[in-house]
Amino acid sequence: MPALKNEVIPYLENMIYLPMILTILEKDRLLIQNGKFKLKKPYLGLLDGVTKHVHKELGNTAAYLRMNQITVIRGKMDDIFTEYIFLHDHQEERRRYLNVRLRNRTEELLTQYLRQPGS
Repeated sequence: MPALKNEVIPYLENMIYLPMILTILEKDRLLIQNGKFKLKKPYLGLLDGVTKHVHKELGNTAAYLRMNQITVIRGKMDDIFTEYIFLHDHQEERRRYLNVRLRNRTEELLTQYLRQPGS
């Protein structure tokens, strides 16, 4: 398969990172909801706003990939790497991502979403 076009890469990576961010937000929401916070509402409101924003971006990403007939599948995982398979035009490209890199990039993106005004 010819190399993926540069314009497609951000969408492919969104399909990797955005679901991870949603999982983290969901787990953190439960921790706050069940935790011993005096004022839970501001934290829950922040998380709900960010979750809504991330869901919207994930929907836009999924629509773009559907329109361009591109599929992202998580492949093999081990302690060091996670493989992702990108399918397009009946061909596939496999890429391996360092798990540490996935975690660090997810944290960077989560920080950006939390800092965005009006999330």
